[in-house]
Amino acid sequence: MKIALFGYGKMGQMIEQIALNRGHEIVAKIDENTENIDFGVMDVAIDFSMPSAAFNNITTCINNNVAVISGTTGWLDHYEDAVSLCKDKKGAFIYASNFSLGVNIFFELNNYLAKMMQNIPEYKAELEEIHHTQKLDAPSGTAITLAEGVIANSNYKEWKLDSASAETLKITSKRIGKVPGTHTVSYDSVVDSIQIKHTAHNREGFALGAVTAAEWIIGKTGVFSMRDVLNLG
Repeated sequence: MKIALFGYGKMGQMIEQIALNRGHEIVAKIDENTENIDFGVMDVAIDFSMPSAAFNNITTCINNNVAVISGTTGWLDHYEDAVSLCKDKKGAFIYASNFSLGVNIFFELNNYLAKMMQNIPEYKAELEEIHHTQKLDAPSGTAITLAEGVIANSNYKEWKLDSASAETLKITSKRIGKVPGTHTVSYDSVVDSIQIKHTAHNREGFALGAVTAAEWIIGKTGVFSMRDVLNLG
């Protein structure tokens, strides 16, 4: 498989090493400009770029008939536009706020727990995410996905950063040292607390998941998620 990397920071470099170890070829490493690129040599593009560049990278790939995997967060105001373009062009596209196997299992647990807690008003839900100080967006894309899962399966109507109400789910974001990513969903009452938590020990799981998604999407058409890749239901 011939892979192009959009964004060649720490994650791009890790993806490159994993892809090479799995027998794939890296045909392009693109950090900024998407002009004068030979899209004809690519089977799939993996985008871990900047939030300001992600939408352009994704749409350019789709317009050039290249399947694209994106793990960049902070651009999701344009997500539906990317989905519409992919469908119009009969392209192939996967966005995930987090590609690790463990996190995607955590998403499923989060949805299930939210359903269980929906009709128990004594418990109030809250999310906390902790990342390294170089992470630019807050809250994290993973935290937003978790919040959306709670909202879809409960009586909460929205999420807000550092703000809570009866219908508003609070997300707290912290930036500490070199933390790869820790996400905690809590349900607190006056008598006890229930928590589910995912702690990443390093970033290799994110990179491996992205390469796995790239392998999976070859030959497919449509907009997919990691639930499809991992056959989680």
